[in-house]
Amino acid sequence: MAILVWIEQNDGQAVSNCWELLDKAKVLGQELGAEVAALLIGSDVDDSAQQAVAYGADHVYAAAAPHLAHFRLQPYAAIAEQAVARTDAVAFLTNASIRGGVLAATVACRRNAGIAANASDLWVEDGRLVAARTIYSGNIQARIQFESSLAVASVRPRSFPMPAPTDGSGSVDNLDVRTQEDDIRQKISDFRAADAGEVSLTDAHIIVSGGRGVAEDPQKGFELVGELASALGAALGASRAAVDAGYIPYKHQVGQTGKTVRPDLYIACGISGAIQHLAGMGNSKIIVAINKDADAPIFQRAKYGIVDDLFSAVPALTAEFRKRL
Repeated sequence: MAILVWIEQNDGQAVSNCWELLDKAKVLGQELGAEVAALLIGSDVDDSAQQAVAYGADHVYAAAAPHLAHFRLQPYAAIAEQAVARTDAVAFLTNASIRGGVLAATVACRRNAGIAANASDLWVEDGRLVAARTIYSGNIQARIQFESSLAVASVRPRSFPMPAPTDGSGSVDNLDVRTQEDDIRQKISDFRAADAGEVSLTDAHIIVSGGRGVAEDPQKGFELVGELASALGAALGASRAAVDAGYIPYKHQVGQTGKTVRPDLYIACGISGAIQHLAGMGNSKIIVAINKDADAPIFQRAKYGIVDDLFSAVPALTAEFRKRL
């Protein structure tokens, strides 16, 4: 009996959020009396397999073949089902990315299992797994109890703390790859990486975000926010209000309906601090708020606050950081 965690990869590198999920699975496994197993699928998974052991997997199940280099649902779902059966899994957990979400949903459907999509927390209650997810723009938290023998969940990145690797002692076993390229209906004709050079929001240690406060001059406002992010080597974020207003693309959105982040430093520029935004970044280690409204809710969560117009404060901070760094 095991809790099985799919370790998602990008260009052969494990997505770091999966280690947070694997660490959480260890806690759940102790309460359920289950081992923790990691599932790796790709063309070259040796390094990620050793990382999975270091992050606490009791067993790593690896499926490697050239035609598995890029995610395609048909072969990945078949291998995931094979791993679920082999480990007698009581839970199958994935990162709540686009790929992780569709893989979790497919496995749940094929195995007639209950699923918690886009969950924000997991725990054990009365010997059964329970998940939490927020609904209605973050105003209500729903508890999801699983009645099926297999519980499936896709979990929002940064829902749990990042663990430190250890000297693990887990084993690595190979899975049979039963599909061939000719068996796969989905074909990849071209592959292009987007946003080259941008810092990933979910992996960033520092994030600088802009909000409705840029409304006076949105283009100039986000230029200033972006310059501060560049000076700090940070990722560029935004509130839902800024995204909905068309100031910046959705991929930058932080919050309940965007990305959940947990950086060491989060600088909120012109963001009021609506509960939906706080749900996505409230666990940041240090929050700095810049807002000309001294009564903005963001100041209640910030460790440091600057009551000023971002069009004045942000350039001054950028200049000082460039001087010091």
